[in-house]
Amino acid sequence: MSNENRTGMPNSLHEHWMPFTSNKDFKESPRLITEAKGVYLKNHHGKTMIDASSGLFCNPLGHGRKEITNAVAKQLEQLDYVQPFQQGFGGSFELARRISKHTPGNLNRIFFTICGSTAVETAIKIVIAYHKAKGQGQRFRFVGRERAYHGMNIGATSVGGMINNVKTFASILMPGVVHMRHTHLKDHKFVKGQPTTGAEMAEDLERICMNFGSENIAACIVEPIAGSTGTLVPPKGYLKRLREICDKHGIILIFDEVITGWGRTGSAFASQEFGVTPDVMTMAKATTNGVVPMGVVAVKEEIYDAVMDASPKGAVELFHGYTYSAIPVSVAAALAVQDIFEKENIFKKSKEMSPYFLDGIFSLKDLDGVDNIRGYGMMAGIDIKLKEKPGRAGFECFKACYEAGVNFKATGDCLIIAPQFICEKKHIDEIVEKLRKGISNYSKKR
Repeated sequence: MSNENRTGMPNSLHEHWMPFTSNKDFKESPRLITEAKGVYLKNHHGKTMIDASSGLFCNPLGHGRKEITNAVAKQLEQLDYVQPFQQGFGGSFELARRISKHTPGNLNRIFFTICGSTAVETAIKIVIAYHKAKGQGQRFRFVGRERAYHGMNIGATSVGGMINNVKTFASILMPGVVHMRHTHLKDHKFVKGQPTTGAEMAEDLERICMNFGSENIAACIVEPIAGSTGTLVPPKGYLKRLREICDKHGIILIFDEVITGWGRTGSAFASQEFGVTPDVMTMAKATTNGVVPMGVVAVKEEIYDAVMDASPKGAVELFHGYTYSAIPVSVAAALAVQDIFEKENIFKKSKEMSPYFLDGIFSLKDLDGVDNIRGYGMMAGIDIKLKEKPGRAGFECFKACYEAGVNFKATGDCLIIAPQFICEKKHIDEIVEKLRKGISNYSKKR
């Protein structure tokens, strides 16, 4: 088969075991994407669709950005790989400096990983190393939250709270993990922005401290807005109360900003949007505009200093890292993305487009198949009314919307909408119009 045809219909669909996919369903009726440009995708039938979820939240600058492509090509020609252990190259240090210009507070020490899952895994290890360096090695417990998604490595799955992930791998998960309740309450129906009720759910962390001993708790990890489970926006005051409880008990607060990072809420990070600074923060996805994999962990300077000071000069301070940590090609893409963020004032674009986007999405509340809508910034969740068993309605509605010409991420019975920040009003209108058509077509068939 020629290179030209490899992204079209392949000779066989049998060999590839696809992730988070109904493989049997897909291989009966495949959905193959062959081209992407700007806010549009093209499938193997030649049909053009609008991308309503920025890929998997990771392409906010649009597809096919020449600035990133050129930077990657130039880097590959000059230097394709450098061992990340005991040596490096200048680009990663420059990228760390530029990222630290945007991170809140003094989260100025940057550790590079290869994706969001490995960023969370790294954050967990850094927290343990920090407590040991401070003489508090008994702190081993982590507090996560129901309906949270932090990735699919063992540590990330353990602190996550999506039930199918936890049930499937329960026998090999980390010990000592406890979960708070999620914040999605019954009175949070069709709420645009932050709900005004539910801040008291943060007291779950205080209760866990009492039940398990706060001196044994290493960290609490949350997504500022739970993304993959359906855009669960935190109640007003909730994150601030978590910060207070962590400070009271010496617990590290980790914000997983893999989805919310780099402008999704209208600020560079959700921590700035909501006025709460964590001790550790993870990011990935939009860091390279999804072109090549990269994960990032930002930590407070005092955490870094404690780990450094606990080891003698010449010794490895943190026994952790990856073959592909800060490889040149990923760094080149990320530096090009930083240039675009600044040149095009991307975060301002996101903030200014948010009201129009949310108004459009909430206009779908009249549809018969819609059970709930919520959103903040440039992300929203549309719950589809339950059909037979959880997940069936969302999947069938996703397929109906795909046929209507709009592509996005669906989890369970929620349609997750997160457009690119380069969208104009006409693109938002197109997304809303095609969602209305797809959801209506689904409702007629059920």
